[in-house]
Amino acid sequence: MYSKKSKLRVENILKKVTFIENIVKEKGSVVGALEDEQSARAAILMHLTAIAEQFDKLLHSGELEILSHFEKQDIKGSYELRNFIAHDYEGIDFCIVEEVIQERLPVIAKSAEKALDA
Repeated sequence: MYSKKSKLRVENILKKVTFIENIVKEKGSVVGALEDEQSARAAILMHLTAIAEQFDKLLHSGELEILSHFEKQDIKGSYELRNFIAHDYEGIDFCIVEEVIQERLPVIAKSAEKALDA
């Protein structure tokens, strides 16, 4: 059984993934969302940062059991992306962000759902 706090962190991850999916849907595509510098891009990057922060908090609080539902590459990759966003905002490779949104966020969402169902 997982702690209430760890479940809340996983729920937050899932919520942020859903927010990103909604932004993409609203803009018609991932590329369209990332091209909207004023609002959609900034929101997506903030949600990606928040996902990484939740993984980091789970990791540092020793919630390894709930983290076992997630692929290590997603945990590590989200934190690496967070560092790029935080330290080189203007130098972000949006091809990587596009790939993360299309390829990794669905995997993270499924993993979060499995963790919450366990």
